[in-house]
Amino acid sequence: MRSAQAIRDDIISQLSTVVDPELGIDLVNLGLIYTIDLDDHGICLIEMTLTTIGCPLTEYLIKEVQTAVNQVAEVRSVDVQFVWEPAWSPQRLSRAAKLALGIHNNSH
Repeated sequence: MRSAQAIRDDIISQLSTVVDPELGIDLVNLGLIYTIDLDDHGICLIEMTLTTIGCPLTEYLIKEVQTAVNQVAEVRSVDVQFVWEPAWSPQRLSRAAKLALGIHNNSH
């Protein structure tokens, strides 16, 4: 049986394959994933946000997240919930995402 951390790492790895089609950067590097919770029954809750409220990609991203996370053997089903607090901001971007978007930030 794999450790919870190994399973979580796999889930994060799968989430990093889901790319925001408008920005061309994955959800993990965009900082859109807030919570990953896998219960003992294999039900995975993903709490995420979007860069803007009313984003037209909501349904597309739900399907892509579910498809990706379902690749993890221990996951039986995926529940995606959108949350708006805390609000997303460019500070949540990874260093790689900032570079890809041409955002130059000297603070570390």
